[in-house]
Amino acid sequence: MISASLYSQRQQRARLLIAILAAILPCAMALALASGAVSLSFLDVGQGLFDTVLGEAANQNALIVGQIRLPRVLLAAVMGATLAISGAAMQGLFRNPLADPSLIGVTAGASLGAALIIVTGGSLLQGYIGLSLVSAGAFVGGVIAVLFVYRLATSANGTSVATMLLAGIAITALSGSIGSLLEFFADNNMLRRISLWKMGGLDGANYPRLILASVVGGALLVALPRYAGALNALLLGESEARHLGIKVDRIKLALIIWVAVGVGTSVALVGTIAFVGLVVPHIVRMLAGPDHRYLMPASALAGALLLVVADALARVVVAPTELPVGVITTIVGVPFFISLLRNRHHYGMQ
Repeated sequence: MISASLYSQRQQRARLLIAILAAILPCAMALALASGAVSLSFLDVGQGLFDTVLGEAANQNALIVGQIRLPRVLLAAVMGATLAISGAAMQGLFRNPLADPSLIGVTAGASLGAALIIVTGGSLLQGYIGLSLVSAGAFVGGVIAVLFVYRLATSANGTSVATMLLAGIAITALSGSIGSLLEFFADNNMLRRISLWKMGGLDGANYPRLILASVVGGALLVALPRYAGALNALLLGESEARHLGIKVDRIKLALIIWVAVGVGTSVALVGTIAFVGLVVPHIVRMLAGPDHRYLMPASALAGALLLVVADALARVVVAPTELPVGVITTIVGVPFFISLLRNRHHYGMQ
Protein backbone atom coordinates (compact mmCIF):
# COMPACT_ATOMS: atom_id res chain seq x y z
CA MET A 1 0.00 0.00 0.00
CA ILE A 2 1.11 3.57 -0.67
CA SER A 3 1.53 5.65 2.48
CA ALA A 4 -0.38 8.91 2.87
CA SER A 5 2.81 10.96 2.80
CA LEU A 6 4.04 9.31 -0.39
CA TYR A 7 0.65 9.78 -2.02
CA SER A 8 0.68 13.46 -1.05
CA GLN A 9 4.18 13.86 -2.48
CA ARG A 10 3.05 12.32 -5.77
CA GLN A 11 0.09 14.67 -5.94
CA GLN A 12 2.30 17.70 -5.32
CA ARG A 13 4.80 16.51 -7.92
CA ALA A 14 2.03 15.94 -10.45
CA ARG A 15 0.57 19.40 -9.85
CA LEU A 16 4.02 20.94 -10.20
CA LEU A 17 4.61 19.08 -13.47
CA ILE A 18 1.29 20.32 -14.86
CA ALA A 19 2.13 23.90 -13.85
CA ILE A 20 5.59 23.69 -15.46
CA LEU A 21 4.21 22.25 -18.71
CA ALA A 22 1.47 24.89 -18.81
CA ALA A 23 4.12 27.61 -18.45
CA ILE A 24 6.52 26.16 -21.03
CA LEU A 25 3.94 25.45 -23.76
CA PRO A 26 3.14 29.11 -24.63
CA CYS A 27 6.87 29.87 -24.75
CA ALA A 28 7.44 26.96 -27.13
CA MET A 29 4.55 28.10 -29.31
CA ALA A 30 5.99 31.62 -29.49
CA LEU A 31 9.38 30.19 -30.45
CA ALA A 32 7.73 28.04 -33.13
CA LEU A 33 5.98 31.10 -34.55
CA ALA A 34 9.35 32.80 -34.87
CA SER A 35 11.10 29.80 -36.45
CA GLY A 36 11.10 28.74 -40.08
CA ALA A 37 12.63 29.48 -43.46
CA VAL A 38 12.15 33.17 -42.62
CA SER A 39 13.34 33.89 -39.09
CA LEU A 40 11.33 36.47 -37.17
CA SER A 41 11.97 38.24 -33.91
CA PHE A 42 9.49 37.97 -31.08
CA LEU A 43 8.59 41.60 -31.76
CA ASP A 44 7.77 40.70 -35.36
CA VAL A 45 5.69 37.76 -34.13
CA GLY A 46 3.77 39.98 -31.73
CA GLN A 47 3.16 42.57 -34.43
CA GLY A 48 2.06 39.86 -36.85
CA LEU A 49 -0.40 38.45 -34.32
CA PHE A 50 -1.73 41.94 -33.58
CA ASP A 51 -2.24 42.67 -37.28
CA THR A 52 -3.94 39.28 -37.74
CA VAL A 53 -6.39 40.00 -34.93
CA LEU A 54 -7.18 43.37 -36.52
CA GLY A 55 -7.67 41.66 -39.88
CA GLU A 56 -4.68 43.36 -41.48
CA ALA A 57 -2.47 40.97 -43.47
CA ALA A 58 -0.89 43.43 -45.88
CA ASN A 59 2.65 43.16 -44.58
CA GLN A 60 4.89 40.11 -44.86
CA ASN A 61 5.13 39.40 -41.14
CA ALA A 62 1.36 39.35 -40.69
CA LEU A 63 1.01 37.01 -43.66
CA ILE A 64 3.70 34.62 -42.41
CA VAL A 65 2.52 34.57 -38.81
CA GLY A 66 -1.24 34.83 -39.22
CA GLN A 67 -1.89 32.76 -42.32
CA ILE A 68 0.92 30.20 -42.36
CA ARG A 69 2.51 29.61 -38.96
CA LEU A 70 -0.29 30.32 -36.48
CA PRO A 71 -2.73 27.66 -37.75
CA ARG A 72 0.18 25.23 -38.04
CA VAL A 73 1.43 25.76 -34.48
CA LEU A 74 -2.07 25.61 -33.02
CA LEU A 75 -2.86 22.46 -35.03
CA ALA A 76 0.36 20.87 -33.75
CA ALA A 77 -0.63 21.66 -30.15
CA VAL A 78 -4.15 20.28 -30.54
CA MET A 79 -3.05 17.11 -32.33
CA GLY A 80 -0.20 16.49 -29.89
CA ALA A 81 -2.58 16.81 -26.95
CA THR A 82 -5.12 14.54 -28.66
CA LEU A 83 -2.59 11.78 -29.40
CA ALA A 84 -1.02 11.93 -25.94
CA ILE A 85 -4.25 11.82 -23.94
CA SER A 86 -5.49 9.01 -26.20
CA GLY A 87 -2.30 7.10 -25.43
CA ALA A 88 -2.81 7.65 -21.69
CA ALA A 89 -6.36 6.28 -21.96
CA MET A 90 -5.21 3.20 -23.89
CA GLN A 91 -2.38 2.49 -21.47
CA GLY A 92 -4.88 2.63 -18.62
CA LEU A 93 -7.39 0.44 -20.44
CA PHE A 94 -4.80 -2.22 -21.34
CA ARG A 95 -3.07 -1.78 -17.96
CA ASN A 96 0.24 -1.59 -19.82
CA PRO A 97 2.49 1.51 -19.79
CA LEU A 98 3.83 0.53 -23.22
CA ALA A 99 0.43 0.43 -24.92
CA ASP A 100 -0.30 2.73 -27.84
CA PRO A 101 -3.48 4.02 -29.56
CA SER A 102 -2.48 2.10 -32.70
CA LEU A 103 -3.04 -1.19 -30.82
CA ILE A 104 -6.74 -1.02 -31.64
CA GLY A 105 -6.04 -0.75 -35.38
CA VAL A 106 -7.05 2.86 -35.91
CA THR A 107 -3.72 4.02 -37.36
CA ALA A 108 -3.37 1.08 -39.74
CA GLY A 109 -6.99 1.37 -40.85
CA ALA A 110 -6.61 5.10 -41.46
CA SER A 111 -3.43 4.57 -43.47
CA LEU A 112 -5.19 1.95 -45.58
CA GLY A 113 -8.15 4.27 -46.17
CA ALA A 114 -5.84 7.07 -47.30
CA ALA A 115 -3.84 4.75 -49.56
CA LEU A 116 -7.04 3.42 -51.13
CA ILE A 117 -8.20 6.94 -52.04
CA ILE A 118 -4.77 7.90 -53.40
CA VAL A 119 -4.44 4.80 -55.59
CA THR A 120 -8.01 4.97 -56.94
CA GLY A 121 -7.58 8.61 -57.88
CA GLY A 122 -10.10 10.01 -55.43
CA SER A 123 -7.47 12.39 -54.07
CA LEU A 124 -7.97 14.56 -57.16
CA LEU A 125 -11.36 15.59 -55.82
CA GLN A 126 -11.98 17.87 -52.87
CA GLY A 127 -14.09 17.07 -49.87
CA TYR A 128 -15.78 19.43 -47.47
CA ILE A 129 -14.43 22.06 -45.03
CA GLY A 130 -11.14 22.22 -46.89
CA LEU A 131 -10.30 18.56 -46.49
CA SER A 132 -9.38 16.25 -49.34
CA LEU A 133 -11.06 12.91 -49.86
CA VAL A 134 -7.78 11.35 -48.70
CA SER A 135 -8.46 12.75 -45.24
CA ALA A 136 -12.03 11.54 -45.33
CA GLY A 137 -10.89 8.09 -46.44
CA ALA A 138 -8.35 7.98 -43.62
CA PHE A 139 -10.95 8.82 -40.99
CA VAL A 140 -13.46 6.30 -42.29
CA GLY A 141 -10.80 3.60 -42.57
CA GLY A 142 -9.66 4.16 -38.99
CA VAL A 143 -13.18 4.03 -37.58
CA ILE A 144 -14.09 0.88 -39.54
CA ALA A 145 -10.92 -0.87 -38.33
CA VAL A 146 -11.68 -0.03 -34.68
CA LEU A 147 -15.30 -1.15 -34.95
CA PHE A 148 -14.14 -4.44 -36.45
CA VAL A 149 -11.60 -4.94 -33.66
CA TYR A 150 -14.19 -4.17 -31.00
CA ARG A 151 -16.70 -6.54 -32.57
CA LEU A 152 -14.15 -9.37 -32.64
CA ALA A 153 -13.31 -8.78 -28.97
CA THR A 154 -16.94 -8.69 -27.79
CA SER A 155 -18.92 -11.78 -26.88
CA ALA A 156 -21.80 -12.69 -24.62
CA ASN A 157 -19.38 -12.60 -21.68
CA GLY A 158 -18.33 -9.03 -22.37
CA THR A 159 -15.37 -7.38 -24.06
CA SER A 160 -11.99 -9.00 -23.54
CA VAL A 161 -9.03 -6.60 -23.45
CA ALA A 162 -6.64 -9.43 -24.34
CA THR A 163 -8.76 -10.42 -27.35
CA MET A 164 -8.99 -6.77 -28.37
CA LEU A 165 -5.21 -6.56 -28.33
CA LEU A 166 -4.84 -9.68 -30.48
CA ALA A 167 -7.60 -8.52 -32.84
CA GLY A 168 -5.88 -5.15 -33.16
CA ILE A 169 -2.62 -6.84 -34.09
CA ALA A 170 -4.43 -8.97 -36.67
CA ILE A 171 -6.30 -6.03 -38.22
CA THR A 172 -3.10 -3.97 -38.28
CA ALA A 173 -1.31 -6.78 -40.13
CA LEU A 174 -4.20 -7.22 -42.55
CA SER A 175 -4.41 -3.48 -43.24
CA GLY A 176 -0.66 -3.38 -43.81
CA SER A 177 -0.85 -6.27 -46.28
CA ILE A 178 -3.69 -4.72 -48.26
CA GLY A 179 -1.83 -1.40 -48.22
CA SER A 180 1.29 -3.11 -49.57
CA LEU A 181 -0.83 -4.64 -52.33
CA LEU A 182 -2.14 -1.20 -53.26
CA GLU A 183 1.40 0.16 -53.30
CA PHE A 184 2.41 -2.66 -55.66
CA PHE A 185 -0.08 -1.36 -58.26
CA ALA A 186 0.60 2.33 -57.59
CA ASP A 187 2.77 4.52 -59.80
CA ASN A 188 5.75 6.53 -58.56
CA ASN A 189 3.72 9.64 -57.77
CA MET A 190 1.17 7.64 -55.78
CA LEU A 191 3.94 5.84 -53.90
CA ARG A 192 5.51 9.14 -52.89
CA ARG A 193 2.19 10.52 -51.69
CA ILE A 194 1.49 7.40 -49.65
CA SER A 195 4.98 7.50 -48.14
CA LEU A 196 4.69 11.17 -47.18
CA TRP A 197 1.26 10.50 -45.70
CA LYS A 198 2.65 7.73 -43.51
CA MET A 199 5.45 10.03 -42.31
CA GLY A 200 3.00 12.65 -41.10
CA GLY A 201 3.21 16.38 -41.66
CA LEU A 202 1.61 19.71 -40.72
CA ASP A 203 2.35 21.49 -44.00
CA GLY A 204 -1.34 21.37 -44.97
CA ALA A 205 -2.47 23.25 -41.84
CA ASN A 206 -5.16 25.86 -42.33
CA TYR A 207 -7.96 27.37 -40.30
CA PRO A 208 -10.72 24.96 -41.46
CA ARG A 209 -8.57 22.01 -40.38
CA LEU A 210 -7.72 23.78 -37.13
CA ILE A 211 -11.40 24.33 -36.36
CA LEU A 212 -12.22 20.66 -36.97
CA ALA A 213 -9.23 19.54 -34.91
CA SER A 214 -10.20 21.91 -32.09
CA VAL A 215 -13.77 20.65 -31.99
CA VAL A 216 -12.76 16.98 -31.88
CA GLY A 217 -9.71 17.53 -29.68
CA GLY A 218 -11.62 19.80 -27.31
CA ALA A 219 -14.37 17.22 -26.90
CA LEU A 220 -11.76 14.53 -26.27
CA LEU A 221 -9.91 16.64 -23.71
CA VAL A 222 -13.16 17.23 -21.84
CA ALA A 223 -14.52 13.69 -22.10
CA LEU A 224 -11.53 11.44 -21.36
CA PRO A 225 -10.59 12.95 -17.96
CA ARG A 226 -14.10 12.05 -16.78
CA TYR A 227 -12.99 8.40 -16.92
CA ALA A 228 -9.92 8.99 -14.74
CA GLY A 229 -11.52 7.39 -11.69
CA ALA A 230 -12.64 4.36 -13.67
CA LEU A 231 -9.16 3.94 -15.17
CA ASN A 232 -7.64 4.16 -11.70
CA ALA A 233 -9.99 1.39 -10.60
CA LEU A 234 -9.11 -0.71 -13.65
CA LEU A 235 -5.46 -0.64 -12.58
CA LEU A 236 -6.53 -2.99 -9.77
CA GLY A 237 -8.07 -5.43 -12.28
CA GLU A 238 -11.45 -5.77 -13.94
CA SER A 239 -13.00 -7.88 -11.16
CA GLU A 240 -11.95 -5.38 -8.51
CA ALA A 241 -13.26 -2.52 -10.62
CA ARG A 242 -16.65 -4.21 -10.95
CA HIS A 243 -16.79 -4.69 -7.17
CA LEU A 244 -16.21 -0.94 -6.85
CA GLY A 245 -19.29 -0.30 -8.99
CA ILE A 246 -17.49 0.48 -12.26
CA LYS A 247 -19.43 -0.51 -15.38
CA VAL A 248 -16.36 -1.96 -17.06
CA ASP A 249 -17.80 -2.90 -20.46
CA ARG A 250 -19.46 0.49 -20.86
CA ILE A 251 -16.20 2.22 -19.94
CA LYS A 252 -14.30 0.11 -22.48
CA LEU A 253 -16.74 0.99 -25.26
CA ALA A 254 -16.68 4.69 -24.43
CA LEU A 255 -12.88 4.83 -24.33
CA ILE A 256 -12.53 2.92 -27.59
CA ILE A 257 -14.99 5.25 -29.35
CA TRP A 258 -13.33 8.42 -28.08
CA VAL A 259 -9.83 7.23 -28.95
CA ALA A 260 -10.95 6.03 -32.39
CA VAL A 261 -12.50 9.42 -33.17
CA GLY A 262 -9.52 11.36 -31.80
CA VAL A 263 -6.75 9.34 -33.44
CA GLY A 264 -8.76 8.91 -36.65
CA THR A 265 -9.15 12.67 -36.89
CA SER A 266 -5.45 13.16 -36.21
CA VAL A 267 -4.40 10.77 -38.97
CA ALA A 268 -6.94 12.33 -41.32
CA LEU A 269 -5.62 15.84 -40.73
CA VAL A 270 -1.86 15.41 -40.33
CA GLY A 271 -1.07 11.85 -41.39
CA THR A 272 0.59 9.20 -39.24
CA ILE A 273 2.61 10.69 -36.39
CA ALA A 274 4.16 7.90 -34.39
CA PHE A 275 5.55 7.84 -30.88
CA VAL A 276 3.55 10.70 -29.28
CA GLY A 277 0.79 8.47 -27.93
CA LEU A 278 3.32 5.95 -26.62
CA VAL A 279 6.20 7.87 -25.11
CA VAL A 280 4.50 10.96 -23.68
CA PRO A 281 2.11 9.21 -21.24
CA HIS A 282 4.91 6.80 -20.33
CA ILE A 283 7.31 9.61 -19.44
CA VAL A 284 4.62 11.54 -17.56
CA ARG A 285 3.75 8.41 -15.58
CA MET A 286 7.42 8.06 -14.61
CA LEU A 287 7.51 11.65 -13.37
CA ALA A 288 4.06 12.11 -11.82
CA GLY A 289 2.75 8.64 -11.00
CA PRO A 290 -0.14 6.58 -12.38
CA ASP A 291 -3.09 8.61 -11.08
CA HIS A 292 -5.11 9.38 -14.21
CA ARG A 293 -6.59 12.52 -12.66
CA TYR A 294 -3.17 14.11 -13.15
CA LEU A 295 -1.74 11.80 -15.80
CA MET A 296 -4.27 12.80 -18.46
CA PRO A 297 -3.97 16.61 -18.29
CA ALA A 298 -0.19 16.38 -17.90
CA SER A 299 0.02 14.05 -20.91
CA ALA A 300 -2.10 16.42 -23.00
CA LEU A 301 0.19 19.36 -22.20
CA ALA A 302 3.34 17.33 -22.77
CA GLY A 303 2.01 15.95 -26.05
CA ALA A 304 1.17 19.44 -27.28
CA LEU A 305 4.65 20.63 -26.27
CA LEU A 306 6.39 17.71 -27.98
CA LEU A 307 4.61 18.13 -31.31
CA VAL A 308 5.01 21.92 -31.36
CA VAL A 309 8.76 21.59 -30.78
CA ALA A 310 9.06 18.71 -33.27
CA ASP A 311 7.28 20.71 -35.97
CA ALA A 312 9.51 23.72 -35.34
CA LEU A 313 12.56 21.47 -35.75
CA ALA A 314 11.07 20.00 -38.93
CA ARG A 315 10.93 23.49 -40.40
CA VAL A 316 14.44 24.65 -39.48
CA VAL A 317 16.74 21.59 -39.59
CA VAL A 318 17.10 21.63 -43.39
CA ALA A 319 15.37 24.94 -44.16
CA PRO A 320 13.87 25.93 -46.52
CA THR A 321 12.99 22.24 -47.03
CA GLU A 322 10.63 20.78 -44.43
CA LEU A 323 11.05 17.34 -42.92
CA PRO A 324 8.01 15.20 -42.08
CA VAL A 325 7.19 15.85 -38.44
CA GLY A 326 6.62 12.14 -37.79
CA VAL A 327 10.27 11.51 -38.64
CA ILE A 328 11.35 14.16 -36.14
CA THR A 329 9.22 12.77 -33.31
CA THR A 330 10.72 9.35 -33.82
CA ILE A 331 14.37 10.45 -34.26
CA VAL A 332 14.26 12.73 -31.23
CA GLY A 333 12.00 10.60 -29.09
CA VAL A 334 13.37 7.08 -29.43
CA PRO A 335 16.85 7.73 -27.94
CA PHE A 336 15.27 9.71 -25.09
CA PHE A 337 12.77 6.93 -24.50
CA ILE A 338 15.50 4.27 -24.47
CA SER A 339 17.48 6.37 -21.99
CA LEU A 340 14.47 6.55 -19.70
CA LEU A 341 13.96 2.81 -19.90
CA ARG A 342 17.60 2.16 -19.03
CA ASN A 343 17.24 4.39 -15.96
CA ARG A 344 13.69 3.36 -15.09
CA HIS A 345 14.65 2.35 -11.53
CA HIS A 346 15.22 6.02 -10.73
CA TYR A 347 11.52 6.54 -11.46
CA GLY A 348 10.29 3.72 -9.28
CA MET A 349 9.71 1.26 -12.14
CA GLN A 350 10.61 -2.41 -12.16
